[in-house]
Amino acid sequence: MLKKINLVVFDFDGTLSAFDSNAQFIKYCFSHSLRPWFFLPLMIFLSPMKYINPGGIWWRELLRMFLTNDMIKKLVPGFIKQHKMNRFGWAAERVAAERSAGNKVILISAGPEYLIKKLVSDIKFDAVIASEYEKSHPWKFKSFVWGANKVVAMDRWAKENKFIPKLLRSYSDSKTDLPIMMLADEQVWIDRKTGCRI
Repeated sequence: MLKKINLVVFDFDGTLSAFDSNAQFIKYCFSHSLRPWFFLPLMIFLSPMKYINPGGIWWRELLRMFLTNDMIKKLVPGFIKQHKMNRFGWAAERVAAERSAGNKVILISAGPEYLIKKLVSDIKFDAVIASEYEKSHPWKFKSFVWGANKVVAMDRWAKENKFIPKLLRSYSDSKTDLPIMMLADEQVWIDRKTGCRI
């Protein structure tokens, strides 16, 4: 019989770090490459979809069609170095405190795995789960870890590690995380601009 394990879940963008890493990376690409500029009309046309169809995948893929594996390989290191400066000062300490209390601590983010894992490589999580993209098409989703999909990702990870998660706390800045926040004994809401607890 599987035993219950105390679990704490963190979001990343707006929770542990200011700004959205995915959106910021797109801006970074514009300032370091000509290729995204050719896709700008398509991006402008699709921009309202964020409000019309917030959970949509197809328009997110089209927005990132300019990305190539070579661009990611070339631009990600510089972006990581820059974006790490946006992390809230309490982030690493809070994660360490949760682990010291004997809890399993994981990060679940809708951001791309090729950014998120590098952005938290210096923080000790039991697992980092983020959206994955096809290797041959780095703009096409393999998995999209957003909204209720975060609950699915958490349960899958717990099952793979042979335990039942007892979600003690969940940290987030966004109402899109309500499905996983509502499962937690304690909901810790963060102001994405200041990093302060609401």
